[in-house]
Amino acid sequence: MPFINDMLAAQQKAPGQGDTVPELVAGSAGADTKSAPLPGHRQSRFRFDVEAITARLQARIIGQPQALQAIRDILYLVSADMGLPHRPLVTVMMVGSTGVGKTETVRLLAEAIHGDINHFCRIDMNTLAQSHYSAALSGAPPGYVGSKEGHTLLDSELIAGSFSRPGIVLFDEIEKASDEVLRSLLNVMDNGMLQLTAGQKKIDFRNTIIFMTSNVGVQALHRHQQACGNGFRRWFMPASVKHRRGEEIINEALEDRFDPEFLNRLDRAIHYQSIEHDAVGQLLELELQRLNERLAKKQASLKLDSAARNHLTGHYDNRYGARDVARHVRRELEPQLARALVQHPECGRFVALMFDENLRVIPEP
Repeated sequence: MPFINDMLAAQQKAPGQGDTVPELVAGSAGADTKSAPLPGHRQSRFRFDVEAITARLQARIIGQPQALQAIRDILYLVSADMGLPHRPLVTVMMVGSTGVGKTETVRLLAEAIHGDINHFCRIDMNTLAQSHYSAALSGAPPGYVGSKEGHTLLDSELIAGSFSRPGIVLFDEIEKASDEVLRSLLNVMDNGMLQLTAGQKKIDFRNTIIFMTSNVGVQALHRHQQACGNGFRRWFMPASVKHRRGEEIINEALEDRFDPEFLNRLDRAIHYQSIEHDAVGQLLELELQRLNERLAKKQASLKLDSAARNHLTGHYDNRYGARDVARHVRRELEPQLARALVQHPECGRFVALMFDENLRVIPEP
């Protein structure tokens, strides 16, 4: 394992020394400290606070209580460090519609564990749709250009992590990769190692949380949701039955797309639900928060009145999730805000409201 220095330092440190260990949850997830364990007390080598991370996710990922509960359980499993030593810490498939928070979950986990929202290895699998692109992961075969250099898209340092922090890798939209690319991952999921084809280098995944995202089956899921919203089903079909049938549709699509040996190596499949209209106000609030964080660098802030909020959320399409709200903000609100910033450089506070059914941003009275 690549953490010998960390392990030696931990062993050389006498029990009770080093009064506190910094909490590895960044920013608003919490930055308090833990007391060092008493002699003989059990302690994980991973120093992140599962409950603090879960609270951070619940504040930023809207409409996914069941999925976040599953993430919480996974983090406890990782923190307990009780997995098989020759496999990745955990391999998780996150499935659901676009814009429901799958990739954002991984970004927030990276921020909480490593202090950087981009501190994980991300592979966009839609770029590996051709069979010969498997070399982008495992390296060029012997005799081909680049075979001796061992080039790969995988960042071994981000994947390896450290003694106290797991590495994180995301294979995004994995259903779009070719079958050959998927087969190249089987040994990673089973044995935690990827041997580059040149034979001179291995990438170690045994200290890694592997996430995969997939939109497979989403079209069939949307047809099911539309059917449930019409006729007697809208009033008499319980929400639990709708969700269970939706998960069955996704599971059937997974079995159609992926080979049994691939699915059998997953530790968990987490279903993200479509974000319903009653949560769209929370999505807009998150977008406004992000916008104000950017405006703070320009000594400015923005508020929305109720009419502007209704306008930005009134045409929400749950097929596109949070991205639909973000798109309305970019197209309708941000151009008006940019004009107000340029035309009123002396003002710091602005408000968005409606004039004759048109969205406008003006200096706050």
